[in-house]
Amino acid sequence: MNLEAEQTYFMQQALVEAKKAYLINEVPIGAVVVHDGKIVGRGHNLREWLEDATVHAELVAIQEACRTLNSWRLVDCDLYVTIEPCLMCSGAIINSRISRVFYGAPDLKAGAVNSLYQTLTDSRLNHQVEVFSGLYADKSAQLMKDFFKAARKKRKSVK
Repeated sequence: MNLEAEQTYFMQQALVEAKKAYLINEVPIGAVVVHDGKIVGRGHNLREWLEDATVHAELVAIQEACRTLNSWRLVDCDLYVTIEPCLMCSGAIINSRISRVFYGAPDLKAGAVNSLYQTLTDSRLNHQVEVFSGLYADKSAQLMKDFFKAARKKRKSVK
């Protein structure tokens, strides 16, 4: 599989995770961690389900990858995520030493990779991450739009 096909496949897998979140009424963000061409961690948002503000897709995927690889150091791992990571997730990405992040759509209200902050590439920190954006951006953004449109419609019908 060539590099472009591999990146497409892994972002599709992140979208599968995002759809899992959507199905359980979670904000539809999905993530996968990849090491040596294999998925070693998967995750989707579970904040509402577990009533825990820290259970973001990226953190779930990173935690599973750490267990799979028996190490907190995810050197030579890539993270694929449907939406630009927030500040909390960016901190976990840096602390776990992930090498590259591929994200779909920007998050103009909470994005800490390019939108509000440039955390992953900040040379003042002890680790920098190579960042690629825009892979499946339209599909990732549309999933979010559909989710929030449905949520607003549901809230209106309850009133």
